[in-house]
Amino acid sequence: MLQSQRLACHAVLKTLEGRNLTRTLNEIWRTNPDLAAQQKGLIQDSSYGVFRHYGTLKAVLDALLKTPPKDRQIEALLLVALYQLQYTQAPDHAIVNHAVEASRHSGKGLVNAVLRNFLRRKDALLEAASGNEVALFNHPQWWIDRLKAQYPEQYREILNAGNSRPPMTLRVNRRRISSADYRALLQENRIECDVLSDHALMLAKPMPVEKLPGFSDGLVSVQDWGAQQAAPLLDLKDGMRVLDACAAPGGKSAHILESAQVDLLSLDNSASRSRQIEENYSRLGLEGDVRVSDAADPKSWWDGVPFQRILADVPCSASGVVRRHPDIKWLRRAEDIAGFSGQQLAILEALWQTLASGGKLLYSTCSVFKEENAGLVEEFMKRHHEAALIDEMPLLPNDQQDGFFYALLQKK
Repeated sequence: MLQSQRLACHAVLKTLEGRNLTRTLNEIWRTNPDLAAQQKGLIQDSSYGVFRHYGTLKAVLDALLKTPPKDRQIEALLLVALYQLQYTQAPDHAIVNHAVEASRHSGKGLVNAVLRNFLRRKDALLEAASGNEVALFNHPQWWIDRLKAQYPEQYREILNAGNSRPPMTLRVNRRRISSADYRALLQENRIECDVLSDHALMLAKPMPVEKLPGFSDGLVSVQDWGAQQAAPLLDLKDGMRVLDACAAPGGKSAHILESAQVDLLSLDNSASRSRQIEENYSRLGLEGDVRVSDAADPKSWWDGVPFQRILADVPCSASGVVRRHPDIKWLRRAEDIAGFSGQQLAILEALWQTLASGGKLLYSTCSVFKEENAGLVEEFMKRHHEAALIDEMPLLPNDQQDGFFYALLQKK
């Protein structure tokens, strides 16, 4: 547990310094190849847990400290230990002892005193923290205020969903197996699931993908239920020319190819992420054209032949998927949203010129902020009178899905 606590502390520290948590954890796995699966699980749970409950933990820590520690590594260690004391089943004495041992010599006394003080005053500290909205909802104040203004009746549910643990949902590869046959395969392996659609199954309990029957053979993919709405909304027909403009890591592209026999071009501006699309295709037995290009610059990739269908799954704040990436809540800034909106509009403008007359473009984000969703679509349609809004589907996060937004536009 000691090594796990130290490495979780490192992950939290790097995130507090502004680095993406997923990238930091991947670097830890790369530089510590001997870590057991259980150790990786502890490190990931502790680091994710800190940022899932950061508002509460920070309020409690501030109440326990007269002044912030000069050494941010001590602050990160205390946050990890407080998370473990409050939200895990590990013995209190083991958590405290390991945290003291993991701290630098000069910080051992402080770490010991703070954690034992927390155990003595826990109920009072948590009650006091609940009077603060940031601590109560575990989101930044600007985020809370924005959701209050945009969803006055639903903001609490959205915030609480963002702090929950996400479900694990599978998309059955209909080109290799039927949903009924795959359910039978799960039952044979004593894996419980709920049926969401003819190709979507939600597991009763998340599990490592390598333990899923047939995963390596391409029978299923892991994809959120909300993300699985994209391919059906595109209204695909065999023989169509289709573009997935911001495709990595390839889940929606693969779903498109599983749904119909189409000529698909998948773009992404990252070479490493584009390789993920190709790896997904290889595992699933699919074929599609994958290119490293900027969707906002069609002259660098478009051959002039229009597409009948376009999926514009644009970069966004990812405010709808924070339960999968809890560090996003604390790394984003209020001013970032305008930047995303500008980028989204530029991509939409560029892609529109590549859409065939009568063709359909599905605009998609994993955001819950209206500036990136309905507000942006409204702005686009003011500029393009030939655009008709066929369907609009805002999906708020709940116990079955993450938060997404879809708008289906047709070029008249």
